[in-house]
Amino acid sequence: MTKRVVTLAHYYTQPEIQQMADKVGDSLELSLYAKEANADIIVFAGVRFMAETAKILNPQAEVILPDAGSTCSLVTQTDVAALAKWRKQHPDHVHVSYINSSAEHKALSDWIVTSRNVDDIIAHLYAEGKKVIFSPDRNMGGYLNYQYGYDMPLWSAVCEVHDKFNEAALDEAFAAAGAEKYLIAHPESPLPVLKKADYVGSTSGMLNWVKQFDGSPDAVIFVATEDGILYNMGLARPDLDLRQAPIYAGCQCNSCPYMKMNSVAAVKRAQQGEGLRIDYLSPQQMDAARLPIERMLEFSQRYYA
Repeated sequence: MTKRVVTLAHYYTQPEIQQMADKVGDSLELSLYAKEANADIIVFAGVRFMAETAKILNPQAEVILPDAGSTCSLVTQTDVAALAKWRKQHPDHVHVSYINSSAEHKALSDWIVTSRNVDDIIAHLYAEGKKVIFSPDRNMGGYLNYQYGYDMPLWSAVCEVHDKFNEAALDEAFAAAGAEKYLIAHPESPLPVLKKADYVGSTSGMLNWVKQFDGSPDAVIFVATEDGILYNMGLARPDLDLRQAPIYAGCQCNSCPYMKMNSVAAVKRAQQGEGLRIDYLSPQQMDAARLPIERMLEFSQRYYA
């Protein structure tokens, strides 16, 4: 019997990779899809933590990452043993972790969040009278503390791509852009950049903002996130002047090197069964990591249905 292969691709992969996929989306969309996918093999064109999440949610499927080097700085900057000690220092807090984290990290968490639902989930926890610690992204956590007046203790790791966005370079680009300009930004960006944004949200949220934009056709829209989403935005609104936000004067060239490891050749090999198999997680690890992810998915299905 021929095995059913489902290929998932994140918005940050190259356009030709997205064209090979059965589903293209952000972390939340792909997590939901992976859980319900009727697949023998899931090829995940993304980074390792995403493939691990797919395996945790669909343990019967064989999950393959096209390139074993596709990691994430939020994972590599987090020592899990140190994280466990940090959590023990806050025994009366709920540990909320961003989905950009390893399976071991997720297993130490009470809730997992994505950039699309983090605001709502943390607001929900505070409304219940809970105290929260947040990991691993200090930029995202810092923005939430600033925006909502929280006092969450934060883990200190960053996305090496988003952390490069630069307030001074943005000011210079704004000055040269003309009268009407906008900034939309992913919350993994530094706080000085986020403070200037007209919209802060997830990858899908930014894409929807662009789709619904009804301002001047002469406006310049700067996008502070990985450059892959510019492809999808351009398809949706070819009439708009969309530019990636600069990381220093004159540079609009901010790509995730790990996402770009998903080459056409590597994805094709993965579809044939080659690549990094996510077969190294124990049942106990997967069970522990699944609980906080399922809390997030239940919340998201309830509130975003």
